[in-house]
Amino acid sequence: MTTDPADVSVLADQWKADLESWAIPQHILDQATEPPWSHPVAMFTVEGEVTDSLSHQRAREALPDGGSVLDIGSGGGRASFGLVPPAGTVMAVDHQQGMLDAYAQAATERGVDHREFLGDWPDVADDVPMADVVVCHHVAYNVATIVPFLQALNDHATSRVVLEVPMSHPMTNMNELWKKFWDLDRPTRPTGDQLAEIARAMGFDAHIDKWIDETWGKRVEMSEDDRIRFTRIRLCLTEDRDAEVAAALLEQQDAKPREVATVWWDV
Repeated sequence: MTTDPADVSVLADQWKADLESWAIPQHILDQATEPPWSHPVAMFTVEGEVTDSLSHQRAREALPDGGSVLDIGSGGGRASFGLVPPAGTVMAVDHQQGMLDAYAQAATERGVDHREFLGDWPDVADDVPMADVVVCHHVAYNVATIVPFLQALNDHATSRVVLEVPMSHPMTNMNELWKKFWDLDRPTRPTGDQLAEIARAMGFDAHIDKWIDETWGKRVEMSEDDRIRFTRIRLCLTEDRDAEVAAALLEQQDAKPREVATVWWDV
């Protein structure tokens, strides 16, 4: 496939605009007592076996025995530890040291060689080795400048790149709560289809597989108090609103399976 700079620019600008539409209005942010976009390490810790997924399968297809995996925005390592074995070496990039500490501990427990790199991708890309397969799960919706991000993923893979994202923005499950507490209508874009379209416009032979993740919302055990607190922080509410948040969560159904996109291409 050939790159069309005009198409890439248009698609990338739309992606950025769609992500910027998720910005929380300043008058709401001013009332927050804690940063609403924080990611507690405990929510991403990987314990025991990782449930296999289509994304893991796509990565495993291109991974030789004892091969290497580079996990971008690794969190606790679900994307890469699901590939051990056959992976013999795993590498993680994350901007939170706590995530990398949890990753290193989990890798040691699994007896797999590992390296960790602190920083934002692709800012630290020059300091990170190449790998057979590059994986990146649930990160792309945090990346406004998507083209250099994807290019750096491609440049670091010798065999395949595999990204996983929800088909719609992961915060759409809170749209009803934003309406309830702030009378704020939230967006739903960008989408997994947009991500695949950008990759194709960049010249990558990108495929998109859509599937239902039955484990969504069930991967990490969270107490009811923690769930209420986490939701309240996300909504920029103060502690005295916990009871209202708890009541609103009771009105919602249990976590529903979510449609997920696996976007992948061979290098």
